[in-house]
Amino acid sequence: MGSLGLRGERLGFAISFICTTGFLLFGYDQGVMSGIITSPEFNSAIPETRDNSTMQGFVTSIYEVGCLFGAVVVLFTGEAMGRRKAIISGASIMILGVIIQVTAYVGHRSLAQFVIGRIVTGIGNGMNTSSIPTYQAECAKTKNRGLLICIEGGSIAFGTLISYWLNYGISFAGGDLVWRFPISFQVVFALIIIAGMMILPESPRWLLSKDRDEEGTFVIAALNGEAIDSQKTQLEKRLILDSMMATGEIGNKSSFRDLLTNGKTQHLRRVILGASSQLMQQVGGCNAVIYYFPILFESSIGQSRNMSLIMGGVNMVVYAIFATTSWFIIERAGRRKLFLWGTIGQMSAMAITFICLIPGTQTAARGAAVGLFLYIASFGATWLPLPWLYPAEVNPLRTRGKANAVSTITNWLFNFVVVMITPVMIDRISWGTYLFFAVVNACFLPFIYFFYPETRLRSLEEIDFIFAKGYEEKVSYVKAAQELPLLSPEEIEEYAIRYGFSYASGPEKPTDLLIDEDRKSN
Repeated sequence: MGSLGLRGERLGFAISFICTTGFLLFGYDQGVMSGIITSPEFNSAIPETRDNSTMQGFVTSIYEVGCLFGAVVVLFTGEAMGRRKAIISGASIMILGVIIQVTAYVGHRSLAQFVIGRIVTGIGNGMNTSSIPTYQAECAKTKNRGLLICIEGGSIAFGTLISYWLNYGISFAGGDLVWRFPISFQVVFALIIIAGMMILPESPRWLLSKDRDEEGTFVIAALNGEAIDSQKTQLEKRLILDSMMATGEIGNKSSFRDLLTNGKTQHLRRVILGASSQLMQQVGGCNAVIYYFPILFESSIGQSRNMSLIMGGVNMVVYAIFATTSWFIIERAGRRKLFLWGTIGQMSAMAITFICLIPGTQTAARGAAVGLFLYIASFGATWLPLPWLYPAEVNPLRTRGKANAVSTITNWLFNFVVVMITPVMIDRISWGTYLFFAVVNACFLPFIYFFYPETRLRSLEEIDFIFAKGYEEKVSYVKAAQELPLLSPEEIEEYAIRYGFSYASGPEKPTDLLIDEDRKSN
């Protein structure tokens, strides 16, 4: 199994470190193009991008198409590959994509080669972002699962911060180094991920789902720092197996049809909840600010390129600082409140930005800059990590891999749309771009309030009971989450029997038939 003898907290830390590095790389790649897309050196190597906002948007956003393909790969092959192999494969593919990009030279179809490299790199990142949150959620303890995945999400901001300031520093070097070095630097993160995952264990839940009982039990014991035959190890293993029985994982192969079932398991609802959070993250305008902040300062606020790069870097410092706030409040405030607070903050920030841009004066435009800073602060503290945490929590083991891939596909699909149209929107409708995003954010509030149940401090198995309770008692799932008390491991076993989620519930309700019942209820 590897792991160099790591156990307990040290093993948990190692897993979190590699998962965080994966999202650090994700954030770095999110920001790296912003500082080079309009640089004279890059425009000389890729002439088609010079003074062409549409082509700049295409070259930047085509990466999201690759990420979309990578998420699709995990959707179809992720359960067979496992979390570990998917992450190693994703990082390796990213290195290949980087090599293709940095070896593009003018006169040798540089645009086509660079675009292909962007797509290949995106495929690797799409595989990683589909697999890493699932792997972290399945290895983490209930009490710190939210914190760990929020740290992952927050590391996106730190990755973007690194790329912004690296871009700015290297901009003084001159020559092709201005753009080739920042893109090449991604390899450092990717190599750390590959080396780390080569020695880390597979997810215990995935191992047990594949009938690799001995390995799964070993990993559970290692994560808890316990003996294989200890009461704690055996109880946790039993709870995982009960959850698998409840969702038909044992004795049945997971299929895409399972994503569409309702009944006690509410798979379809849970897929929609997870995917909708990723959709709202993107259409709320985050990448309109992250990718194009220097361009926004140049075109909308009228600053020089150098000042725009500096302000972009300052904005990323704000982004990173506020991204860390979720680490301290995620388990206190809960997911619902952070979703709602973040939406209100983003809506207000976009409103400030468009109102200050209407007069068209440089003095008023400074107020727009305040709006952009407020937006990135609100986003970093809430909407940055939450859509990576919520789908990994809300979906059950049977569909978690596929459902998380669907959520990530949704993210990259709308990421591509927003990144592609933002330069065109700014060019055509100016301040109307920010009015559009303000209205879109306002539309999120009722959906979150009425449909997003709280998962704070819940084990992955407890979350199954929220949906079973809501379905059986015909109450909203938000209310079911509020009414269901926090359960001890022993109480979880009792509730599993109550809702027919355990073989202990008796022969009259075999739990491996629950999925078939749910399909019939559709």
